[in-house]
Amino acid sequence: MYIDQTDSTNSLMQRLLKGEDQEYASCLKEDIPLIYTTYQTAGRGQMGNCWESEPGKNLLLSYLLREPEVNISEMFLLNVIAAVAAHRTIAEWLSYEQRPMLSIKWPNDIYIGNRKIAGILVENSLCGTKIQHSIAGIGINVNQEQWVSGAPNPVSIKQLTGVKADIDAIVKRFKHKLETNLSWDPVQLLNYYRVHQYRCNGYWPFVEREVSTAPTMNATAGVEGQFMAKIEGFLPTGELLLRDQQGNVRKYHFKQVRYVL
Repeated sequence: MYIDQTDSTNSLMQRLLKGEDQEYASCLKEDIPLIYTTYQTAGRGQMGNCWESEPGKNLLLSYLLREPEVNISEMFLLNVIAAVAAHRTIAEWLSYEQRPMLSIKWPNDIYIGNRKIAGILVENSLCGTKIQHSIAGIGINVNQEQWVSGAPNPVSIKQLTGVKADIDAIVKRFKHKLETNLSWDPVQLLNYYRVHQYRCNGYWPFVEREVSTAPTMNATAGVEGQFMAKIEGFLPTGELLLRDQQGNVRKYHFKQVRYVL
């Protein structure tokens, strides 16, 4: 369902579940309710960050999964489903030469090269030991060409292709990709997520951001705590596994480590 404007598509979906905003309540009749807009006034990103989007230029959507068949200890799979659907969708709007540069940056961003083209925010509601519902919000930079908020390294489909993209057409393809991804088993989803991961090949510099159980290596290249590692994989619980040059496998939660760009 298209919405002219809202504060946040995730917030609107939450209100619909509470019986509010009856004007848009009919979308809940769908098997997978989905709402989207090209203008939101209070878009949210990870860790309380804002999501900048020029009115009318980009795709801002949220979808609802009711009682997803995912163990509460493996909620990260809900992030993977959203990221894989977004990655597969965006790839269709890029040239064959550009597609290999498109990647998923753990945990919830889509990059092309070193530039961010989409972000994902998944919010889950729990009831005891079960996931009551999951709302996934996705922002895709479609036709915007200038950013004013100082957002790091953004890029849009139009900037990459030189052609204005049809946002409604992107929504239709996203819905199709999402529906197919929901039929994939966890191993297939995590494998796609790993194979298309940002900097998935070779050793790259990382820096620990918080105290963790991982061993601390000596400073190198002038950055304290920097170490070289390659992505070993991901756990269904969401942790990133890195193998350093000494052969040690390190496990990190979100925000415990960052890429050195």
